[in-house]
Amino acid sequence: MRVNKKYSCLPAEEKGIHIINIRAIEDIGYDQHESTLLNSLSKNPDADCKYGLYFRDGKRKVDYILVYHYKKSSAGKALARRAQHNEASLRGAKQDQPLPGKGVQLEMGDSEPHVDYHEDDKRFRREEYEGNLVEAGLELERDEDTKIHGIGFVKIHAPWNVLCREAEFLKLKMPTKKMYQINQTHGLLKKINSVIQKITEPIQPKVAEHKPQTVKRLSYPFSREKQHLFDLSDKDSFFDSKTRSTIVYEILKRTTCTKAKYSMGITSLLANGVYSAAYPLHDGDYEGENVEPNDRKLLCEEWASYGVFYKYQPIDLVRKYFGEKIGLYFAWLGVYTQMLIPASIVGIIVFLYGCATVDENIPSMEMCDQRNNITMCPLCDKTCSYWKMSSACATARASHLFDNPATVFFSVFMALWAATFMEHWKRKQMRLNYRWDLTGFEEEEDHPRAEYEAKVLEKSLRKEHKHKETDKEKLTWKDRFPAYLTNFVGIIFMVGLTFAIVFGVIIYRISTAAALAISSTPSGRSSVRVTVTATAVIINLVVIIILDEVYGCIARWLTQIEVPKTDKNFEERLIFKAFLLKFVNAYTPIFYVAFFKGRFVGRPGDYVYIFRSFRMEECAPGGCLMELCIQLSIIMLGKQLIQNNLFEIGIPKMKKFIRYLKLKRRRSLDHEEHMKKKQRYEVDYNLEPFAGLTPEYMEMIIQFGFVTLFVASFPLAPLFALLNNIIEIRLDAKKFVTELRRPVAVRAKDIGIWYNILRGIGKLAVIINAFVISFTSDFIPRLVYLYMYSENGTMHGFVNHTLSSFNVSDFQAGTAPNDPLDLGYEVQICRYKDYREPPWSENKYDISKDFWAVLAARLAFVIVFQNLVMFMSEFVDWIIPDIPKDISQQIHKEKVLMVEVFMREEQGKLQMLETWKDKDKRKGENCNNHSPRLPRSRSGSLSSCHSYPLDV
Repeated sequence: MRVNKKYSCLPAEEKGIHIINIRAIEDIGYDQHESTLLNSLSKNPDADCKYGLYFRDGKRKVDYILVYHYKKSSAGKALARRAQHNEASLRGAKQDQPLPGKGVQLEMGDSEPHVDYHEDDKRFRREEYEGNLVEAGLELERDEDTKIHGIGFVKIHAPWNVLCREAEFLKLKMPTKKMYQINQTHGLLKKINSVIQKITEPIQPKVAEHKPQTVKRLSYPFSREKQHLFDLSDKDSFFDSKTRSTIVYEILKRTTCTKAKYSMGITSLLANGVYSAAYPLHDGDYEGENVEPNDRKLLCEEWASYGVFYKYQPIDLVRKYFGEKIGLYFAWLGVYTQMLIPASIVGIIVFLYGCATVDENIPSMEMCDQRNNITMCPLCDKTCSYWKMSSACATARASHLFDNPATVFFSVFMALWAATFMEHWKRKQMRLNYRWDLTGFEEEEDHPRAEYEAKVLEKSLRKEHKHKETDKEKLTWKDRFPAYLTNFVGIIFMVGLTFAIVFGVIIYRISTAAALAISSTPSGRSSVRVTVTATAVIINLVVIIILDEVYGCIARWLTQIEVPKTDKNFEERLIFKAFLLKFVNAYTPIFYVAFFKGRFVGRPGDYVYIFRSFRMEECAPGGCLMELCIQLSIIMLGKQLIQNNLFEIGIPKMKKFIRYLKLKRRRSLDHEEHMKKKQRYEVDYNLEPFAGLTPEYMEMIIQFGFVTLFVASFPLAPLFALLNNIIEIRLDAKKFVTELRRPVAVRAKDIGIWYNILRGIGKLAVIINAFVISFTSDFIPRLVYLYMYSENGTMHGFVNHTLSSFNVSDFQAGTAPNDPLDLGYEVQICRYKDYREPPWSENKYDISKDFWAVLAARLAFVIVFQNLVMFMSEFVDWIIPDIPKDISQQIHKEKVLMVEVFMREEQGKLQMLETWKDKDKRKGENCNNHSPRLPRSRSGSLSSCHSYPLDV
C-alpha cells in the first residue's frame, strides 16, 4: 500500500460539494448568510465517522489517538484553510500528500512570527515518528480543526494484516472454530448449583458475558499460517477494541524517532512533550438520548452505578473492556468483599456477646462498686488529687465489650480467615486464567522506560566525548549508587519524621492532661481522659492523611531517581517504598497505644519524666485496650471516609470543574467551534489520564491491615471494611467508566507483588494479635489469678490483686497533691495498677513474684498462640488445592483437543499429498500411453501432465 493511501488526507472534495460552492461564492462576493445556508443543507461529515470513532471515510475504526500542541492563532484560520486548499489543488496526482493539517503549519509561517527552535524540533520529530508508523503498516489521519484551540489529534488505524502480524508476535490466544463441552456437575451437586443459581438470579448482572457457559471455544496462539483454524467470518469483530489498542500500543512503543541522536518510542516522546497524550478511545457515550448500545454504556448501567451495589460484578465484561490487569483488580476486590461477610457476622456476634455479658463481668462490677472505697494515686504531680476507682466505672464496662474471652476466639478465627481468603483467591485466579485464556501465559520483558533510555544515552555520549570504545551501554550499580544512597537516607528520614510526629502527639497528650487537671470545675477534671484521647486521635488522623499524600509523592520521586529499566521494575519498587512509608505512617500511633503506653511509667514516688517536667501517661484502670479500640476505629473510619471516598469523589469533581471553566473560556473566543459537536477523541482528551492501579490496591491493603492486625481490640473492623468496600467497588467502577481515559489493556495472570504483601500482613497479624491479647488486654492476668490465686475459683478479688499500695509519705518533694483533702478525708495509702511489694515489706516497691508469674504466662501464651495458629493456617493452605479439580481437568482436556486438531490437520495434509501423487501417477501413465514420440516433446508432455495438480 502506498504512503499516500495510508495517510488519509482530506481534500476539499471529500468534505462535501458545498465547500467548493462556498469558496466560489466568496470569490464573487456573495453574502455570507447564503453560504451558511448552503453549508447547513449539506451532509454532516462527522455523522459518517460516528463523531470520531472512525476515520472520515466511516469505514476504518480509530484504534488509538496521539495528541500534540501546536501554535496557531484564531485570526489566521480562514487564511490557513484557503492556503491548505490551494496547496492540495496544486499538488500532482503522483505526489505523496501530507496528513491533514501539515500544510496549515507550513503556510502559517508566512503570516505569523516563526515558531521557536523547540517547536520546530518537536514538529520534525513528530513527522519522522509518524512516517515510521506508516512504514510499520499503520494508517494515520490528522485533525487540527477541533473545538480545543491549539490541540491537534492524530488518529491511528491498524489494518487487518498488521493486526494479524502483531497478534502472532505477541502470541495472543484467540478462539478457534473448535468448540467443546465444559464438564458439568452431576447428581446432588447439579441440583444444589441449580438452586443456588435460582436464588442468586436477582443479584446477577444482566450481561451476556456473565451467564454460565456450557460450551467453550478452544483457544490457540494466533498464527497467520494457521488462519484456517480460527473463525474469521467477521474480521471486524475478531479483534475487539481492547486487543486492537494493545497491538497499536506495542507498535508505538517499539517504533523509534532517531533525529538529533535520539532513539525514542512513544513513552520518550510523551516525556519530552513531543506528544501531550496518547490513549485508546472509549466505545462511545454512556448517557444521553439516542445513544447506540456499547460496552461502556452497559458497564455504566450494570456495574458503575450505586443502584446495583447488591449485584455481582460483570468481571468478564470488565476484562473485555479494560483488560486482564484491571479485571483482576476488581475480581480480587470482589472476592475480598465477599469474604468480609462471614468475618463481619462473627465480629458482630463477638461484640454482642460482650454487650450481653457486661453485667456479669465481676472485675468491672468490683470497679463500679462504691462500697469498695478504693482510693487511687494522683495521675499527675501537684495539680492532680486522689480519686476514687469507681469514677472509672464507664471505662471499665466499655472495655469489657472488646476485652472478653470471645475476642481470643475471634483472633484465631481471623487468622484462619486470612489464610482461607488467600487460598480462595488463588483458586478464583486460576478459574479466571482458564476463562480468559491465560493458562501458559508468561510475561515477557517490557520495553525500556524513557528515563532509562535517556540515562543510557547520556552515559554513552560521555564515553564518546572521552574517545572511549562504547559497546551497548546499560546502567550499573555504580551509576545508581547516589540514587540508592538517597533512597536509604530518605526512607530513614521519613520513618524518623513519623516517629517524631507521634512523639509530639504524646507530648501534647501529657501537657493537655496536666493543663485540664488544673481546671477548677469537677466536670472538666472528670472528662480529662476522654478529651485528651479524642483530640489526640483526631490530630493523628489529620497528620496521617497529610503524610499519606506527601509520602506517595516522595516514594515516586525516590523511585524515579533510581531509573528502573522497565515499567514493571518501576511499579514494584514504587509499591515497596510507598507501602513501607504508608504502613509506618498509619500504624505507628496504634502500635504506641497497644505496646508502649503505660509500660514505662514508673511508680508513685519514682515516676519517669520527659524533659524533667512531663510524666509519662498511664493506661486507664480498665487497661489500654479500650483506648486502642478508639484509636483504631477513628483512624480506620476517618481514612476510609475522608481519604478513600471524599478525596476520590471530590478531587476528580474539582479537576473536572476546572477543565470545564478552561474550555468555557476557550469556547467564548470562537463561536463557530462552540457550535460543533465534540468528537469522541476530544471528549476523551478532557478526561483524567489513568495513573495506574497502585493507589487503588494501596488503600485496600492498608484496610486489610486494619482488619487483621489489631482485630482482637476491634471486632467490628470487618463490618466497617465491608460497608466501605460496597461503596468503593461502585466508586472505582464509576471513576474508570466515566471519569478516566480508557487505559491500555495489559495482560496479567495474577495481582503481582500485592499477593506477597497480603501474605506478609497475614503472618504479621498472627504475631501482633498474640501480643495484643497477652500484653494489652487483661486476658492473661485473669487466667493467672483464676487458676493460681483465687480462693474460691471465681474472679472476685481480681481488681484488688492487680493493685499495689503506696504510702503517701514516700512522695518525692514537690510532687504530692496540693489539695490532699479533696476527697473529704486524709489519705494515708493510695493504690496504683502494678505488681509491686507493699510499703510495709522489706523490699518495698520492688517488683513482686506475681509480676514474673504473669509475664511468664504472657510469653508462653504468645509462643503457643503463634505456633498453633501458624500451624492451622498452613494446614488450611495445604488442604485446599491451589487449582480447582474441574479447572485442571478442563486445561488437560484443552491440551488433548488441541493435539487432536493438529493430528487431524496433519493427516488431512498427508491424504491430500497422496491423492495428488496418485493423480500425477495416473496422468503420467495416460501421457505415456498416448505419446509415442516422448523424447521429442518430453518437456511439453511433462508440463502438461503436471499442469492439473498445479492448477488445483
